[in-house]
Amino acid sequence: MTAPQFIETVTVAAEEAGERLDRVLALRIPSLSRSRLKALILAGEITIDGRTIRDPGQRVKSGDAVTVAVPEAEPATPAGEAIPLTILYEDDALIVIDKPKGLVVHPAAGHASGTLVNALIAHCGESLSGIGGVKRPGIVHRLDKDTTGVMVVAKTDRAHRSLSAQFANKAEGPLERGYLALVWGAPTRPRGTIDAPLDRHPHARDKRAVRKDGRPAITHWQVLERYAGKDGEPAASLVECRLDTGRTHQIRVHLAHIGHPIMGDTTYASGYKTKASRLTPEAQAALEGLGRQALHAYLLAVEHPLSGKTLEFRSELPEDFTRLRHELARGGPDRP
Repeated sequence: MTAPQFIETVTVAAEEAGERLDRVLALRIPSLSRSRLKALILAGEITIDGRTIRDPGQRVKSGDAVTVAVPEAEPATPAGEAIPLTILYEDDALIVIDKPKGLVVHPAAGHASGTLVNALIAHCGESLSGIGGVKRPGIVHRLDKDTTGVMVVAKTDRAHRSLSAQFANKAEGPLERGYLALVWGAPTRPRGTIDAPLDRHPHARDKRAVRKDGRPAITHWQVLERYAGKDGEPAASLVECRLDTGRTHQIRVHLAHIGHPIMGDTTYASGYKTKASRLTPEAQAALEGLGRQALHAYLLAVEHPLSGKTLEFRSELPEDFTRLRHELARGGPDRP
């Protein structure tokens, strides 16, 4: 057994007799997730009346003295990197950041370093208590590399479990996610809901597509501004989106699905060069300068894992997005 970070002893109550060991411990020690407790049991870090137990399904008896030894969290992998962050809020349980464009959230093929996770490991240091036994930040939702805006990250197992549950069950809590997008064209209706399941694209592994047998995905949208092109006809719009689900590329695929792909999104917008030719030269230059999808996570509200209070965070539109919006409006604004 390795040197413990802390030791906790639980005495099984009469009403808990016959329950699974991992379930009882998950209820009695909320700072540890059930999966973490299961791993500790399998590693031989838990005893009942001095006997090492390696079966998470072990049925407990009234009066059992269960001792849990939690080893020091292992060093983070990958390594921390001193990458500047814009921090909107931070405490012992979580950290909220304003993500810039170009920052990948998690190390993956082609991005082994220079990610948000690398930056958070360096910034948070010893304040990371260990997600699953490793000193690493708990990613509960993601923004694409070139999508900007608000993200919340857990620093403890307990916070990770709470935030993950909120993102998985939006209807049961205060979770709100608001996005602003500049899209091609102008929807004929002022608002609507896209209820279209998503899955991997059948022919491109790095893309997503609306698929009948995909995972449920729901996006609510509302037109905030419409912009005319050089010919005076609707060319683009500013749209607000709210999410009931958080699938990969959800907003990008859903808006393209209804015929209004996000400006700058060359992955899901076909014929964008023809669309761009309808803009003023100034708007075309602003779009070229953007060089990415015009999508920004401007609002995030969550319930704090410990206090239960609702925390709301907002992010101002980045300069490149604002410039494009300004040039589109100069070409011909038309508020719906």
